Amino acid sequence: MKKVLIVTYYWPPAGGPGVQRWLKFVKYLPEFGITPIVYIPENPNYPIIDDSIGNEVPEGLVIYRHPIREPYKVAGFFSKNDAKRISSGIITTKNQSFLEKVMLWVRGNFFIPDARKNWVKPSVRFLQTIIEKENIDCLVTTGPPHSLHLIGNQLKQITKVKWLADFRDPWTSIGYHKKLKLTRKSQQEHKRLEQLVLNNADRVIVTSNTTKEEFQGITQKPISVITNGYDTDISVPKVTTKGFTISHIGSLLSGRNPAILWQVLGTMVLENDEFDSCFKLRLAGVVSEDVLQSIYDAGLRGHTELLGYVSHEEAVRLQQESQVLLLVEIDSHETKGILPGKLYEYMAAGRPILGIGPKGWDAARIIADTHSGFSFGYDDENKLKDVLLKWFEAYSNDGLIMDAQGIEKYSRRALTRELAKLI
Repeated sequence: MKKVLIVTYYWPPAGGPGVQRWLKFVKYLPEFGITPIVYIPENPNYPIIDDSIGNEVPEGLVIYRHPIREPYKVAGFFSKNDAKRISSGIITTKNQSFLEKVMLWVRGNFFIPDARKNWVKPSVRFLQTIIEKENIDCLVTTGPPHSLHLIGNQLKQITKVKWLADFRDPWTSIGYHKKLKLTRKSQQEHKRLEQLVLNNADRVIVTSNTTKEEFQGITQKPISVITNGYDTDISVPKVTTKGFTISHIGSLLSGRNPAILWQVLGTMVLENDEFDSCFKLRLAGVVSEDVLQSIYDAGLRGHTELLGYVSHEEAVRLQQESQVLLLVEIDSHETKGILPGKLYEYMAAGRPILGIGPKGWDAARIIADTHSGFSFGYDDENKLKDVLLKWFEAYSNDGLIMDAQGIEKYSRRALTRELAKLI
């Protein structure tokens, strides 16, 4: 069997979507004649912990660990809350404290490409021996954090091993990049490193067609789209709630605030007594203060249920018991290629998906192609209300179902088959 070494930062007990992609690939790769070996930090500073996810790590999997110096741990001595928010990607532009501004400037200009850059050199030294010891055929680095791709770049030069660079998100075009208070010199360094990785890797893997098109303007190396997906082994009973529940699973950060939706729902609550009596907005995950205030300003305080972070197992259950599943992305040209991992689990849950995102959003195309719901822009108020009213009417008549089509290609096993071909 071929051996592939996977270099990743996020691994159980880390929570959130970043851990799911390669945890599932590792699960299915042996079925296609490939033995995965994983390399992770020994002492990571994960912003979210999910103890239950450790049960999904395949028995007998070889895992190598090496210490990492985490600057967020040092930053936490000065402001634990600010450090945790920045580490988890919550970067607000309103009411920033002086300390938070300083931390962002330091993060953006002293830690390029990211705060895990100090793991690169010790990892390269450590993995040189592992590649020889394990007779590795292929190396995979996955980011963010994109500093892990610098590990791959150096190992490629030293060992000549085949190297695949997997981008779960874009690099310099990702939404939060502009909020890092980068100097011109820092911006140029990010661009230089991005080009270095894209041109030195043997193959680039991305999760959306938009990111593929962006990278094709930077490199001539082959680029493959392998999206995230859903796990075919999910077996939580599909029992929907009695009320008309719209659920969002995951973070709702500052820019990800569909005020148009809150306004439409607020109007429906005022106009329809039946809707008012049974509507519930259920939010599982981190919700920023300005998003929450926007929801309350629309008159939805009494209809909103805040669950906080939930385990992946609980998230799947919530998806399958909800009436409607909400998918939201920032209204920006830079976010067209962002495909949230939960999109695919939403499709597998068999519940209608309500998407709100930028024009030309890749997720909107997938939702339409699979007939798994509807997606709207941030200015489609009337169309949005019409769909919600139709769905509520169907719910009232016990007929709110979605007949999604062609989602089998997004199963984790099917996606791993495509990955195995590249390895």
